[in-house]
Amino acid sequence: MHELMINMNNWFQAMGVEGLAINSCVESFFLVPPPDFLLIAMDLAKPKLALYYALVCTLASAIGGIIGYLIGKLGGRPVFKFLFKNKADKLDAVEAMYKEYGSFAVFFSAFTPIPYKVFTIASGVLNMNFIKFFIASFFGRGARFFLVSIVLLLFGEAIKKYIELVILAVTAIIIVFCVIVYKKRHSFVKSGDKKNADNQ
Repeated sequence: MHELMINMNNWFQAMGVEGLAINSCVESFFLVPPPDFLLIAMDLAKPKLALYYALVCTLASAIGGIIGYLIGKLGGRPVFKFLFKNKADKLDAVEAMYKEYGSFAVFFSAFTPIPYKVFTIASGVLNMNFIKFFIASFFGRGARFFLVSIVLLLFGEAIKKYIELVILAVTAIIIVFCVIVYKKRHSFVKSGDKKNADNQ
């Protein structure tokens, strides 16, 4: 499997920008190497085009996310279980995250090393609001790929091996921020409900 992934990555790399787009798109709903590896290589080879490469990744990945959503929407739970035989129980975990965090769950999967394809297909299976799904996917993927390209543009080869750590650190900050906003929103709603109850 590892050798297959390397060969696929080499195949995408040989195609240049088109390969980057195909890699980014397909990775959103199927098991292929993450586009980050190719993005990093292309950013380092041509730093002046780094932001352009990030944009290609973002748009292609968002389109792939739509395909994944439609696969889940049309195929339902049977298709999810077929595609993710060793992760069939993940659907319940994804559903629990949706109930707790809504579209933030999609954003987290799009931005972090969490398997994005699991969430794109699960979103369709669980009939998540498509507009919210697309917005969360687009900005989550965009934030990830542009972060990679901007960091490489600023620091170059020296920071390459720390990219995942940078992403995880930013993810932690975003998660803390979102949890704080989420809790404040719920406490505000509860206090509003309490006032309404007292007035009745």
